[in-house]
Amino acid sequence: MPHIDKTTNILDTLLREKADAYLIIGNSNDADLYFTTEFLAFDQFSYIQTKQTKEILLVSSMELGRARNESRIANILTLEDCNFRERMKETGDSARTYAECLGQVLQKEGVRTVCVPYDFPYYTAQVLKENGFSVTTTKSPFERIRAVKAKEEVSLIRGVQKACEKAMETAIETIRNAEVRDDVLYSGDKILTSETVRYIIEKTLLEHGCEADSTIVACGKGSSNPHWAGEGALLLNEPIVIDIFPRHKIHRYYADMTRTVLKGEASEKLADMYEAVKAAQEAAFKILKDGVLASEVHSAVCDEFKTRGYDVGTTKGFMHSTGHGVGLEIHELPAVSNMDMALETGNVITIEPGLYYPGIGGVRLEDMVVITETGYENLTRFPKQFVV
Repeated sequence: MPHIDKTTNILDTLLREKADAYLIIGNSNDADLYFTTEFLAFDQFSYIQTKQTKEILLVSSMELGRARNESRIANILTLEDCNFRERMKETGDSARTYAECLGQVLQKEGVRTVCVPYDFPYYTAQVLKENGFSVTTTKSPFERIRAVKAKEEVSLIRGVQKACEKAMETAIETIRNAEVRDDVLYSGDKILTSETVRYIIEKTLLEHGCEADSTIVACGKGSSNPHWAGEGALLLNEPIVIDIFPRHKIHRYYADMTRTVLKGEASEKLADMYEAVKAAQEAAFKILKDGVLASEVHSAVCDEFKTRGYDVGTTKGFMHSTGHGVGLEIHELPAVSNMDMALETGNVITIEPGLYYPGIGGVRLEDMVVITETGYENLTRFPKQFVV
């Protein structure tokens, strides 16, 4: 896959923290590490950026060939360049040896003060300090950089959303075509369950090069818990919240969408809730643009619910933020909440108002959009239809 044209320069952070370099240690699960290196490995590896903007990748010797072919980093070192095996004979401790190898690389670059993220390994920091380095922590400087997507990143996310919509279509068609017996949905001679629909969703995603974890197919009264995954039989005349947030297996970018559907007839209360959620989402869309505060978008949603007589709080009604950034993590900056953070061109965010009432159930609608210079583009094209 071609490398994405993006900035990784964090000199302003290093100058503010009075640090000579920034250091990350991790593996494929670290979004910052993948963003900076575009390299994936399940074993530990490290990224260093000096105040001279030099970037260094430290990997095991067995990963050298792959790192040269796949990563965007030109300066690649291996643990054997730091005499890892010989050091191990002396220390008998792989964690200490790894930290000492890092120290050798830093020393060679003239680094004495190193800045690290909040989740940096404590023991490694202690060993570096023992070897004369000053170690300071700071909030990830890459979180805000990652929040503004390059065109290539938006294109990748758009592709994942298409796969997500295909999975949603397959799931809803299964529900629409279900037979009803004693107020329970059936697919053929078997009860249609949350687990079955979740399997259909995840199978479809795999067929399109994506994977998903914790997909929500929540039916009935239990859907009043926003993050209940759902279990058991799908029921007639009950809301079914379907929330799919897949990640591409190769380039690792996420997408996200939610639809709420109902097989049968909706009660007046559920129908009103659905229309309120749809109206709240439209209220957010009306003011989305470059420069608007995330808190203003959230307030627009809250105001629409309040105007319609619904609760806005923490235990019922609208009880979560309006949305979140989407990228190499499913939840990243910017948070569309009561934070006074201005939205920027290139932000990919969700707009996902919902209403949740114990004894009734939940309704949530979620679209994913990208902020543009002229407003926004909705990356979600899937229709909104409550009763199927």
